[in-house]
Amino acid sequence: MGYKLGTHIFAIRLERHNFEILDLLIFDLKLYMTKKFYKAIKFVALICFLILSHLAFSQTTDLSKVKVDDLTDTQIRQIISRAASVGYTSDEQIAQVAISQGLNRAEAQKLTDRINKIKKQDATSNKNLPADNSGDDRSRSYNEFTDTLNSDTSKISRRNLETKRKDQLRDALGNLIPKIFGQDLFKNNGRNTFEPNLRIATPKNYVVGPDDVLLIDITGDNEVSYKPKVSPDGTIAIQYAGLISVGGLTVEAASSKIRAALAKTYPGIRSGRTSVSINLGNIRSIKVNIVGEVTRPGSYTLSSLSTVFNALYASGGPNDNGSLRSIQVVRNSKIIAIVDVYDFLLNGVQKNIRLQDQDVINIPVYKTRIEMNGEFKRPALYEITLAETLQDAINFAGGFTSAAYTAGLKILQSTGRERKIVDIAANRFRDYHPLNGDKVIAEQILERYENRVSIEGAVFRPGKYELDKGFTLKQLILKADGLKEDAFLNRGYINRLNADNTPSLITFDVRRAVSGADPDIVLQREDQVIISSIFDLRDEYTVNIQGQVRAPGQFKFREGMNLENLIQEAGGFQQGATPSRIEIARRVQNSDPLSKNSPTAQIFTVSVDKDLRLVGAPFILQPFDIVSIRSAEGFQRQKSVLIQGEVLYPGNYAVKSNNDKILNILQRAGGLTVSAFPEGASLRRRNRAGNSGNGRDIDTAQIELDKTKNLKRLALAQRLKDTTGVSSEDIAVQKSDYIGMNLVKILRDSTSRENLLVEDGDIITVPRQFQTVSVTGSVLRPTNIVYAPGKTMQEYINEAGGFTDNANKRGAYVVYPNGSVKATKKLLFFYNYPGVKPGSEIFVPKSAPKVPLGIQGIIGISTALASLAVIVITLFKK
Repeated sequence: MGYKLGTHIFAIRLERHNFEILDLLIFDLKLYMTKKFYKAIKFVALICFLILSHLAFSQTTDLSKVKVDDLTDTQIRQIISRAASVGYTSDEQIAQVAISQGLNRAEAQKLTDRINKIKKQDATSNKNLPADNSGDDRSRSYNEFTDTLNSDTSKISRRNLETKRKDQLRDALGNLIPKIFGQDLFKNNGRNTFEPNLRIATPKNYVVGPDDVLLIDITGDNEVSYKPKVSPDGTIAIQYAGLISVGGLTVEAASSKIRAALAKTYPGIRSGRTSVSINLGNIRSIKVNIVGEVTRPGSYTLSSLSTVFNALYASGGPNDNGSLRSIQVVRNSKIIAIVDVYDFLLNGVQKNIRLQDQDVINIPVYKTRIEMNGEFKRPALYEITLAETLQDAINFAGGFTSAAYTAGLKILQSTGRERKIVDIAANRFRDYHPLNGDKVIAEQILERYENRVSIEGAVFRPGKYELDKGFTLKQLILKADGLKEDAFLNRGYINRLNADNTPSLITFDVRRAVSGADPDIVLQREDQVIISSIFDLRDEYTVNIQGQVRAPGQFKFREGMNLENLIQEAGGFQQGATPSRIEIARRVQNSDPLSKNSPTAQIFTVSVDKDLRLVGAPFILQPFDIVSIRSAEGFQRQKSVLIQGEVLYPGNYAVKSNNDKILNILQRAGGLTVSAFPEGASLRRRNRAGNSGNGRDIDTAQIELDKTKNLKRLALAQRLKDTTGVSSEDIAVQKSDYIGMNLVKILRDSTSRENLLVEDGDIITVPRQFQTVSVTGSVLRPTNIVYAPGKTMQEYINEAGGFTDNANKRGAYVVYPNGSVKATKKLLFFYNYPGVKPGSEIFVPKSAPKVPLGIQGIIGISTALASLAVIVITLFKK
């Protein structure tokens, strides 16, 4: 009964996609057919859709008679698994599907309760096992499938996915339906054949009949061959021998009669000088009638060498009501044999009766059939004879699986009025005779151990062990190869389950338990012994070293570790490090929290040998010490400045003194070239080394970077007040690396404030003469315009098409080549735009979007106006 629910779930899900399958089928046919035949093809596709719908619902069954109490836990799990595989994951969804197919609400509630119970049991039994996400994977697979089906993909891909899914559903549905054991043997599916072998030697018991052709070969003193055909009256005609009657004789008897007749003509046969070989040539056909509970009853024309199995195969074998154990072969109105297919399937014994013309094969209705369900190797429906017992049925099913509970079986029986359950213990398997309709259920063994204890922690072989009678804590520790050296000996504990499965905790002194000073503790089933390591009960001991060493960082502390060991482990001193005045900061253990002057760290200042030789008493470190190695007095690393562009000798220049300025570097670079544009010179200060170069052109990579920044700056300006989507990276873009440098003043006066001190990583760029001005932002056509002396910012904006409707005219500004910026000023109704130089960038941001007034705004304004009117009227009345 359990498989019926699963069938409904799959059928409903198939119905949901039938229209999509039809649409995809029509689309596929359109790709390969011309429009001339489209209407005819559409009609064929409609027929295919109707057939598919019929197949989807042909497996549905009325659930009004289903009793949830009769379902096994295995069947409930199958329903949960199959429902999850097609997208139904909640208990309510499964219950609703069952109700829609006839299951009454009381049984649906029972189904929901059973599903909840099974899920809780599985969760409890698997809580200590690796997570099994197969159900989630199935649900996720289905969701991915439906998402793909609904996405904007090609219809051909959707068709392939849908077809694959339909095949998976059909296979899953077929696995749920219990099969009749042995019925598949006679299904004409191309896998099993019982066609007679026409090349075998002639059977001696073969009965010769009309239309048979005999091959008679005479060799020796005489050489001759005959191929006589048996006439309807059963005779053959042989030259010089006349008519010989062989009809109804076996091949062996017919051969003796033919030899005797030929001996009269060929005397050498008697003396042995001539031999006669008689075989069958062409084999006649016979008519066999197959009746009873057969898949395709009727009269069949078969070879005369055909057997009962050949006939059963041709007819499809017994149907669902037919017997496989008592197939009758009737000849001349008498039953000459009874064929039991189980003998062949289980033991390989083939009682293969050769058929004769007008034989009748009768397949009666089965008498006793039972269902073997659950943890059997071959769960199916089996036919049982009256003499067979439950043990025989278990043998038919291949015996129990490795996970089966073999101490007893549950049998669901029908009493004529109602159903009942019978428990059969293992010692009764050979005495119990199953009844028709019995459902034998083999359940799984419990996920628990009857004699398991475990030990974890600081022992050499942690794990699970066998619990013998009287097994103690000390014996378990010895069985685990004893305690590790880092075991915490002051306390251990045992996690124990009480009789009611509530947990309890038992503590013990590990040292005294091992030495025998304390009474030994007798262990119980599922006891879990925990012995901690001293490292588990404290922070990991480390020390830190920072400053002028080659590999600063955190290192593991070891007992007896000194300062020299740590410096060596950190790769030794860097060049310029001083071995003197090394500072060690140590944690304060007992600081006074009530004193303002209580120390937060204990500081030690020591010196070591620069070559780390063992000189004097070493400084012993303690856990969590922080060691700081500083640079030697007066030690400085070289600093460099990059100058690029229109100078005679561009490149990197070392800073000679702390007083070097921009003009000093320019002079060392040979001064400016004739094509230099000093007004556009810029200074970038990023506090990191710049790209080295010796060309006269500005770094193209930096130009691309500046373009990217301008684009981001434009995007940020368009956001205006909406700063929720501005990232820290975008905010950093707005922070310019350029320092507004006036090289013209520096060249004119070396004492000018513009002549800044240079720093490590500065980049000084002297461009060529610029000839264009860039106009970007909220203008009708952002572009580059040829520079003309005296042209104003407004004129450049007009040449770019003018302002857009949402342009913020007051916010327009100019970015000069040296990185300085000037904004537009407004006086009353007039705009004072800054001057423009060659290479400048004019940027016009957007205005903030106007917020619509809205109902609340109108109400507020109306209220204010009404209040003002009342005040004015009151004043005039006075």
